[in-house]
Amino acid sequence: MYFLLIDMEGMVLQMILLMTTAPPEDSPWIFGRKLPPLGLTYVAAALEQAGFQVELIDNYMLKKPLDYIKNEAKRLKPEIVGITCGSVTYKPCIDTAKAIKEVLPSCKIVVGGWHPSYLPESMLEHPEIDYVVMGEGEKAIVELANSITKGDTTSISKIAGVAYRDGAKIVRNEPVLIKDLDTVPFPARHLLPLDLYLRKMEFLEASPVDTMNVIRGCPYNCAFCDTKGIWGSRCRSFSPSRIVEEIEHLANNYGTRGLYFIGDNFTINKKRTIELCNDLKSSGLDVQWICDTRADLVSRDLLKEMRSAGCRTIWFGVESGSPRILKKLNKNVSIEQTVKAFRLCREEDINISCSLMMGIPGETLSDIKATFNLAKKLNPDWIHFNIFVAYPGSSLYDEVIENKLYDKLENFVAYVKTDQFDYDSLLKLQRQYLKEFHRSPRSILRKIRRDGLLTVLKRNL
Repeated sequence: MYFLLIDMEGMVLQMILLMTTAPPEDSPWIFGRKLPPLGLTYVAAALEQAGFQVELIDNYMLKKPLDYIKNEAKRLKPEIVGITCGSVTYKPCIDTAKAIKEVLPSCKIVVGGWHPSYLPESMLEHPEIDYVVMGEGEKAIVELANSITKGDTTSISKIAGVAYRDGAKIVRNEPVLIKDLDTVPFPARHLLPLDLYLRKMEFLEASPVDTMNVIRGCPYNCAFCDTKGIWGSRCRSFSPSRIVEEIEHLANNYGTRGLYFIGDNFTINKKRTIELCNDLKSSGLDVQWICDTRADLVSRDLLKEMRSAGCRTIWFGVESGSPRILKKLNKNVSIEQTVKAFRLCREEDINISCSLMMGIPGETLSDIKATFNLAKKLNPDWIHFNIFVAYPGSSLYDEVIENKLYDKLENFVAYVKTDQFDYDSLLKLQRQYLKEFHRSPRSILRKIRRDGLLTVLKRNL
C-alpha cells in the first residue's frame, strides 16, 4: 500500500518522480555496464532537502515497458516528472513523456541531462515537454519545482539554467555553476534498488563497489568531448573532508568496500589529491578505489601516495597511437608521456586500464593500426577499443555534420564514415583487435600473474 508523506505541519508534500528511460532497441550502448544514475540521485537529494517527496525509477536498468511507467505515474500521481535524457535516449525520452501525459495531462514534465543541455530546442519542440534544465541540475530543479508547485510560473523567467516556451518563442536562461560543491547533499542512493546493480568491477578485488563524483569541470579542449556543456571549463572539487565523509556514509549504510571516482581529471590538483589520500589513511577506512585521469597529471610521488591510500587502478584516456590524430583530437598528451605514466604505475603497483578510439573523421586505417600497435606496446591490464560516435556539443560533431561524414544519423547521433571505413567495418576491426589483444601471450601471462591460473582458465572456458 502506498502512503503520501506528511510534513511536521500536516501539509502533504508534493510528489516528484525522477526517471531514466529504457535504452533504445538495437542500440550498441545497451550491452555495457549499467551503473546507478548518479546525476539523477544528486538531483533527487537536492529536492528531498528542499522538502519534496521523491521517487526514482532507473528504467535504463529495469527496461520496463511504457505501460509500466503509465501505471506508476497513475499510482504516484506526481506533480512533476523529471526525465534524464542523452542523445541516444532522445526518442525513448519523448515517448515516455507522451505516455505520462496520456494518464496525467496536468503533470509538468521536465527534462535534463546531456542532450537537453546542448539542444534544449529539440526537446521543447515537443508539446509534452514543459521545461528543460540545462547544465548542473541541483539548484535549478529545486527553484523550478518550487515555482511550479506554488503556481508562480512568472518567476521561472529568473531561474538560471531553465529553458521554456513563451508562446511561440523558446527562452533559454543560461546556467550558473554551483560555486561550492560541498553544499550539494549526498546522492539519494536510498531511492535506488542497489541490490539489482552488479556493484563489482573487474578493476578491483574489493566489493561491493559504488561510484562517486568528486570533481566537475574540465579546462582541456579535447575535440571529441562534450563535458564542458554540463560542468563548465573550470575544475571544481568536493573538499577532501567532504569526500571522506561520504565514503564513511557509504561504508556504514551500504557496506561499500570499493569506489570508482568518476571524473576525467582526478589528479588535476596534486595538493588536493595528496590531502585526500592523507585524510583517507587517517580515517581508517579500508577501501580500494579507481580513478580517471590524464597521463600528464601523474608523477611518482603522487602515485605512491595514491597507492598507500587504496588506489588500485587508474583509467587513462589514451585515445590514439597516431600523433597526427592526437593533434586533431587536441588531446595535448604525447605518446611519450603516456608510456612514462604507464611505466610509473607499474613500478608503483597500480593497475592500468585505458581506452582508445577508432573512427575519427580524417583517420585512416594506417592511423588505426598505429593505435593498436601502441596498445600492444603499452600492454595495459584492461583495455577498451571504442568506436567514435559523434554527439552534439563537441567540435568533432560539428565537423562531422557540416561535412556529412556519416553513413547514418539517428536522433542527432552521427556514425562516422570515410573513404576507408564505415561503422560496420569498424565493428569488425574492434572485435579483431580485442581478440588479438586479449589472446596474446603477453596479455595471458599478465592475467595469470594478476588473477591466478585457475581464474584465467575458468574465465576463458
